[in-house]
Amino acid sequence: MHMGNPADMQITIYATIVSCVIVLLLGIIVIPALRVFKFGQSIREEGPQSHLKKSGTPTMGGIMFILSTAITVIIVSPKMTGAAIVAIITTLGFGLIGFLDDTLKIKRKKNLGLRAYQKLIGQIAFAFILVYFAYTNSNIGSAIHIPYTNIMFDLGIWYIPFMIFVIVSVVNGVNLTDGLDGLASCVTLIIGVFFVLVTYALQMTDLSIFCGALVGGLLGFLRYNSYPAQVMMGDTGSLALGGAVSAMAVLLKMPFIIVIIGIIYVIETLSVTLQVGYFKLTGGKRLFKMAPIHHHFELKGWHETKVVAVFSIITAIFCLLGFLAISF
Repeated sequence: MHMGNPADMQITIYATIVSCVIVLLLGIIVIPALRVFKFGQSIREEGPQSHLKKSGTPTMGGIMFILSTAITVIIVSPKMTGAAIVAIITTLGFGLIGFLDDTLKIKRKKNLGLRAYQKLIGQIAFAFILVYFAYTNSNIGSAIHIPYTNIMFDLGIWYIPFMIFVIVSVVNGVNLTDGLDGLASCVTLIIGVFFVLVTYALQMTDLSIFCGALVGGLLGFLRYNSYPAQVMMGDTGSLALGGAVSAMAVLLKMPFIIVIIGIIYVIETLSVTLQVGYFKLTGGKRLFKMAPIHHHFELKGWHETKVVAVFSIITAIFCLLGFLAISF
């Protein structure tokens, strides 16, 4: 691994601290405001019965780390590059889709927001913006890195549909992971640290600052989101996190790295896909006690905090494997 400029790491650390402090301060104002406006979480009736007590917990808390990340990058970054701007736009764009979804859920007082096709159209639109920027950028282009090799494979025009598929898959994988107090926050925080170190090694200062700001925002958010959660991130937060993670994978030309470092996102998505497929093929039988798979472990007797701890450990291990997959 190449060694980046120590001064760049200092700036990234400042960004992490600033973003964390901003979220801690925002929590004092935003969470009570969400309660006043009755922006409470609606719990799925078919979900674990133990989660029904969470009904009414303030949601849309993702606004806090979205704002802290954007504000921090603007304040701390010495010079905004196109890549950093697109990373912020992608995060804000997917966060906006989640915000609309959460708003409709609150208005209807049930766990039903935007229709699936409406979400998909919005996700494809913001994914296209990110992908088109990368495709037309001379520093990125249509070549992608193959993990554990020195190979850069050029997809040509097929880069656009392939990367849009990857982005939409990642965003929805993060969304499925957000089902327990602190789960999506912890898993994505670890992945954020991975990207901080990679961008630092590649001397991509602005993206390193962006990742550091995101990590700091999640650190501050965990003060309020860890069990028992005082606030949920909602789709506002989970879709924004998916946008941020996928933006980094695209801008670094490493889409396949998500399969490694985002193994929890992959497992959560596969568990839902397998559950639905098995249910239909067997006429109503279930492969898991409940999907996504974090609920399966809950129903097997694991406490929420144990599931979060184990999934975070798995993510950390696979992030280490991710470092081995990259040719610096």
